[in-house]
Amino acid sequence: MSINPRSNPIDRTALSVAFTVGLYGAAFGAAGVTAGFSIIQTCLLSLLLFSGASQFAVVGIMGAGGGAISAIATATLLGFRNALYGLQMAPILKVKGIKRILAAQITIDESTAVATLQENDADRKRGFYITGIGVYVFWNLFTFLGALGASAIGDPSVWGLDAAVPAAFCGLIWPRLKNKTQFIVSAAAISWALILTPLTPAGVPIITTVILAIIFGWKK
Repeated sequence: MSINPRSNPIDRTALSVAFTVGLYGAAFGAAGVTAGFSIIQTCLLSLLLFSGASQFAVVGIMGAGGGAISAIATATLLGFRNALYGLQMAPILKVKGIKRILAAQITIDESTAVATLQENDADRKRGFYITGIGVYVFWNLFTFLGALGASAIGDPSVWGLDAAVPAAFCGLIWPRLKNKTQFIVSAAAISWALILTPLTPAGVPIITTVILAIIFGWKK
């Protein structure tokens, strides 16, 4: 597959999305080191988990003193949507074996979004792969640079990098709020988490916000 962003609008869109999203990897790299993870551990989370919201949840919960079970449960809930994306993309990609595993690794918000914007299956595949692979490369590159930079400056919290996790979460979520209901659900989730934070172990406030999703989803 040859890529020519100058003449192909799909390539141009995919690469611009990939680079922009990949830059968030620097925030994750810094957040991982701030939370007490080593550079290698932080990079492995990006290489193997590769799900922005889930990764931030893991380092946020562990960094706040939460247990591994809470971190894994929260990351799993946040990453469940990727399984739904897989069901949506499977009839289009039509891959099997090792290719199916590799495609699953890059089935994320951005690759699915760019793919679904296209008008035919060939363009959908192109948009999916260029965006997914692009995000993977840039995300991991900037994760390493962010972790390396945070490690080099000593205590990252002195520089305010401990705010990277909530700031990045806001950056990931804000563009996805499209209507009044979504804003209400988000506000309710934030309020609920803040109320429970001083009363429950780290990770529990985030996990319990799934109750709100069930309530609003049931009413809808």
